[in-house]
Amino acid sequence: MPSDTMFKAANRVHQLLLKVPGGKFGWQTGKMPVVQLTTTGRTSGKPRTVVLTSPFNDGDSMVVVASKAGSEQHPQWYLNLVENPKVEVQLKGGANQTMTARTATSDERARLWPLVTKSYDGYGKYQDKTEREIPVVLLDPQPA
Repeated sequence: MPSDTMFKAANRVHQLLLKVPGGKFGWQTGKMPVVQLTTTGRTSGKPRTVVLTSPFNDGDSMVVVASKAGSEQHPQWYLNLVENPKVEVQLKGGANQTMTARTATSDERARLWPLVTKSYDGYGKYQDKTEREIPVVLLDPQPA
């Protein structure tokens, strides 16, 4: 299992790739679009940005998965959004969007998980590696 330091380093490298040259690269991983998710650090209060994939949208909500490659611990970004669900999301070529993050309910997860693993079978393999239930997160647009 990669260490937190390795996850952070890979995230920094990916963020740099998104900025050079002119944001043309790094916005797709496999068949999934890449999003930059900015949460508020639950202890620092500072913005924390991570690069994630979004396997699909569920209506107006973007879906992200707090897999951390099957680690026994939830990713820090997930713990941050549980504490403060107001997040910023950026897609390729777009401005930051303020959204509200929430963990899918049991019924939502039961409906969404097969779609998640169909989009990328690695998520199923991650779930097999850990005893924790990997959260499915919905990023909901804020009302205008």
